[in-house]
Amino acid sequence: MPSVPKGHGLRGILLVVGGALVAVIGALQLPMVRTWLAPQLAPGPVAGLDARQSPDGRLLGHFPYPEADPELLVSVEPGLQLHRDAATALTSMLRAAEDDGVSLSLLSAFRSKELQKDIFFGVKAERNQNARERAEVSAPPGFSEHSTGYAVDLGDGRLPQTNLSPRFEETPAFRWLEQNAARYHFTLSFPRDNPQGVSYEPWHWRFEGTAEALQVFEPAQQLSR
Repeated sequence: MPSVPKGHGLRGILLVVGGALVAVIGALQLPMVRTWLAPQLAPGPVAGLDARQSPDGRLLGHFPYPEADPELLVSVEPGLQLHRDAATALTSMLRAAEDDGVSLSLLSAFRSKELQKDIFFGVKAERNQNARERAEVSAPPGFSEHSTGYAVDLGDGRLPQTNLSPRFEETPAFRWLEQNAARYHFTLSFPRDNPQGVSYEPWHWRFEGTAEALQVFEPAQQLSR
């Protein structure tokens, strides 16, 4: 650190320290420095996956998510639960779709990290996929929006052959969602060419109708802006 001119006392010290901090911050803005730092700051590898998290926390395109507090989960259909806030909005949305003559069906809701682990690794092995291939269509455990209790998979009750398929976008149910889901605070998580690099999923929607839900999905929102 440069010497402090005599007679300047505390003010001089603060000026020198401030100057040093500005220099350090400026250096961090250099592309070569950021490139070197990125691997050093990135989280470590995840057990069972031949991949590392990126500096922003993503693993194979998916952000990390907390598991919902069991006390905040409520049943929406036999065997299916959601965060109570999302459940209230979903119930209203399903009723509105029915009133409009649209058969909107709930296919999947909350998934624990343990269940997501079984789905990810089980199907990965069954289909002889590597982790990157599997992550294009299913989040690794700990990185699924479903674990928050705010995400749902939806289908068209009259066209079940389109369930969990890009063909769902051709159904009356999807067209209704495009026009009305925002009224109930649901948004499409993975549209075409999404910046996360996750495969297009017209059936996968997340609830963003409370401050808590918005906070959970803030990293994904920032990436999309």
